[in-house]
Amino acid sequence: MRLEFVDLQNFRKLKLCRIEFTDKETIFVGANNSGKTSAMNALMMFLKKDYQRKFSTTDFTLSNWKVINQLASTWIDSNNEENVNLDNNEWHPYVPTLDVWLQVKYSEVHYISHLIPSLDWSGDRLGVRLIFEPKNNEELIKDFKIAYESAKKTGQLVEDNKPLKIWPQSMRDFLDKKLHKYFCVNAYILDSSKSADRNPQCLPDNSEPLEGDPFVGLFKIDIINAQRGFSDSNSIEGGGNTRKLSAQLRKYFDKHLNPSDMPDTKDLEALIAIENAREAFDVRMNESFKESIQELENLNYPGFSDPKIHISTRVDPLDALDHDSAVQFSVLSNDSSSDDLSQYYLPETFNGLGYQNLISMIFSLIRFRDEWMRVGKASEYSDSNNPFIEPLHLVMIEEPEAHLHVQVQQVFIKKAFEVLRNRPELQDNAQFTTQLIISTHSSHIAHEIDFTSLRYFKRIPAVKNFDVPCVEVVNLSRTFGDNSNTSKFATRYLKTTHCDLFFADACILVEGPAERMLVPHFIRNHYKDLDRSYISILEIGGSHAHRLKPLIETLGLITLVITDLDSIEKDSNTKVHPKVGKGYRTNNDSIKTWVPGLCILDDVLSVNSEDKVKDNNIRIAYQCEVVVNYSESESEIKAIPYTFEDALVLNNISLFKEKTSSTGLLKKMAEAVNKPTFNEAYVSMFNALSQNSKKAEMALELLYTLEPNELMPPEYIKEGLEWLQERLKNHYLDYHVVGGDRNV
Repeated sequence: MRLEFVDLQNFRKLKLCRIEFTDKETIFVGANNSGKTSAMNALMMFLKKDYQRKFSTTDFTLSNWKVINQLASTWIDSNNEENVNLDNNEWHPYVPTLDVWLQVKYSEVHYISHLIPSLDWSGDRLGVRLIFEPKNNEELIKDFKIAYESAKKTGQLVEDNKPLKIWPQSMRDFLDKKLHKYFCVNAYILDSSKSADRNPQCLPDNSEPLEGDPFVGLFKIDIINAQRGFSDSNSIEGGGNTRKLSAQLRKYFDKHLNPSDMPDTKDLEALIAIENAREAFDVRMNESFKESIQELENLNYPGFSDPKIHISTRVDPLDALDHDSAVQFSVLSNDSSSDDLSQYYLPETFNGLGYQNLISMIFSLIRFRDEWMRVGKASEYSDSNNPFIEPLHLVMIEEPEAHLHVQVQQVFIKKAFEVLRNRPELQDNAQFTTQLIISTHSSHIAHEIDFTSLRYFKRIPAVKNFDVPCVEVVNLSRTFGDNSNTSKFATRYLKTTHCDLFFADACILVEGPAERMLVPHFIRNHYKDLDRSYISILEIGGSHAHRLKPLIETLGLITLVITDLDSIEKDSNTKVHPKVGKGYRTNNDSIKTWVPGLCILDDVLSVNSEDKVKDNNIRIAYQCEVVVNYSESESEIKAIPYTFEDALVLNNISLFKEKTSSTGLLKKMAEAVNKPTFNEAYVSMFNALSQNSKKAEMALELLYTLEPNELMPPEYIKEGLEWLQERLKNHYLDYHVVGGDRNV
């Protein structure tokens, strides 16, 4: 048995999305505020009963409240109660809903007999819909109507028509205070024959909810919440500093090992030792307090008759783990020897916080696993109503990087699933399934995991009145798992660079190292709005940028491709200075096969700004004709740069003329622009760039010798960055409203 996928509706910005799960690890990735945390919270709140009390009105998709309040207004305006629909079906399109689809073998029928939809079912998928809906719609409507009309009547008593908002002003206002009095999570069986439908199925009329929790005996769910400051409002488990290993060990000991709790023959030796220690301690305590006790006994206080005081202690093995130095770490090597080794041990609080958290989180996973397998004393606590070990163990970890330093994040993700399966009864045992679900904003964690396990949360901006941004969850196994040359290239490239592409607001693909160093410099000094966004800049040559096309388009990521014209002669691959009317071609595969999809250089140069954009998300920027004021005698000369470097020079001629004392390519460029005529400079720059010049060294020297705001970007890069800044400006508005609406 395993969790195959869920369909989530009307939960925050997750208006309608499907999330598919792997057999092992599933990693939620995406830009900040893309819905990863909302998805984790939805799974926790629907699947774990203790979390259902965390539901609030803010968990409803915001745009749905407009319709819900309109429904409420019809109840207020209706004079005939028979015209009011009392069925919960009217709420279903607007309330949080989770469809859970399980992959179940027919041999596991004893676990799921209460969920079988019909006698025709012979294995495969089973579906259950969980809906946060009114417990009794008739009672909700009646109580809301009474409260609303009372508030309206009281408001009319206010003198001088002064505005006074008395609760409740709307159904939203009413439920802000009364949500859990009137709402609960109900479960309904789904038709498994419709499980392949992309849109969630409608429940039949008069569907009846199941009694109790439908997943009792099927799931064991364990959760590690993100650390949000001193108190995590989303966490309801534990308390205090449970991240310390001593606290973790104490909890594990209490549940699995405590010899004083339900003792058996294995505990006799420990119990005898505890009792002997207690008796010896009692003798010592009574002897030590003998004189003080005699003074008390001689008080002869009225009402006492020869009082006798005896000290009796209780030795609790749990107390031995309840102090700061209960867990210590040796600073000696394994082969060290000393007469007194105790002086070479330090308490766990002396370890770095990241290392402490790594140890604590790994031990939490050990504890989760052993509680599931009912190791040790835990087996004695098994629910008599549930004699079977649950076949499915779901472990959800929210942003583990919130607990872990960069250096240990990769260690954790490599070991987490292995730890959860590290018991003899779990090795290669198909009867018991473990699925690990992690949400993360860490490129280090994404880097270490198989990309087919990634689920990318793709933000969809609001476009309609009273609409909100929503999310589509992309299964990247379809992008990285087809074993094509393109997917292999994308995987290998990202594995050798970094994976912040999965978390960025936008991406810039650049041609070479010089652009990689200077484009962030341009953004930081000339594009303040863009500088506030999370931009992933990847260095990938123009002949390879198009290979990331399937990934970029799948992610729907706003992308600027900064590349070179790579002009060549008409009938050969000989590089030439770009000129119009010569029949030259471009040798750049991104220009030829991606955007704008042209080969003849004249056509490429004649393309307008709109044709350099594809699907409103991807724009290409390459060298274009510029106007150069070279000298007093040569002004407003039109020229087409060959590469980024000469385009940079032509846009900053006065700066480069002063760099004659530099070295390498920068010196050659400075000498070129000091030539008597522009044509000489033009040819000299082309010759310098045609040689194996060290372009990265030129960029480094510019950063070292110039003030940050002096260097201006080339014209084609300026146009691209302005497009990107404008494209991001309104892309992620949290709410889109035009006009007003009745406040009911």
